Amino acid sequence: MSLKAISLAMLTGALTFATAGLVVAQSPAPPPAAAPASPPAPSAFKPSLGDLMTMTIQPRHTKLGLAGQEKNWAYAAYALHELEESFEGAAEVWPVYGKTNVGELMEATTKEPMEALAAAIKSGNAPRFTEAYARLTATCNACHHATERGFIVIQAPRGTPFPDQDFRPEKP
Repeated sequence: MSLKAISLAMLTGALTFATAGLVVAQSPAPPPAAAPASPPAPSAFKPSLGDLMTMTIQPRHTKLGLAGQEKNWAYAAYALHELEESFEGAAEVWPVYGKTNVGELMEATTKEPMEALAAAIKSGNAPRFTEAYARLTATCNACHHATERGFIVIQAPRGTPFPDQDFRPEKP
């Protein structure tokens, strides 16, 4: 084979590879592999009524009692408001528990003692606070009986489960 023929063959081969490279380079990329299916979005957390009682209502009931024992009326007013909101929140999340209308039951059982607590707090009357707090606590237990949870017994706090919080009133 002559030098001319070899050169022509090499040129032809080089052009073939170059053309093939251009074709590959200009071809659209293959579609990416399908992404793995995402896990389903988690459903919204819906705490049980017991969870709401333990997370929001019981600690606020306790803090209200501790504030009243210390005659910290500013904190007691705050704790009473927070407790009211906790009752409302529980009734929103669980409007019906079993056959019980939670909102109606809470309203019927807590309205009077909560109003009496508000009045005792406003006047700074410790004996009236203690009496109203006892009535509120009794209504909690009555509600537990009405919903077949009488084994859950609430009482006035005998100590604090909140060692990092001082319930005494601020000193001026």
